[in-house]
Amino acid sequence: MAAVRGTDTMPELYVRRQLFAAGFRFRLHAKALPGKPDIVLPRFRIAVFVHGCFWHGHSCARGRRPATNVQFWQAKIDGNIRRDRKNRADLKAAGWSVVVVWQCRLESATQAVLERLKQLSAAQTE
Repeated sequence: MAAVRGTDTMPELYVRRQLFAAGFRFRLHAKALPGKPDIVLPRFRIAVFVHGCFWHGHSCARGRRPATNVQFWQAKIDGNIRRDRKNRADLKAAGWSVVVVWQCRLESATQAVLERLKQLSAAQTE
């Protein structure tokens, strides 16, 4: 597990490249916000989490739990899920919009985020 990266993962880099290419500027891993979101768009008050399906317990094929050492993995992944829920609730309570991009739905979710940001950007310029 020491080789597993916490920041600058390939899915996260993909989302960042897409946002930057579309003209959006952002901050990375804002320590002042709950859960240190992977990408923060302060102008729109949007926090983006890019989650790996395995580590965050997604209900897809990539999120399948190991058959060995079941108690350890159950506790580890369930703890991650609880922490994610709490962080999202804390951010929403502070007035932030929260977007979760799952590894398995990377392209479609990134396009949805871009569309939403373009709509917000157009509304602010009017």
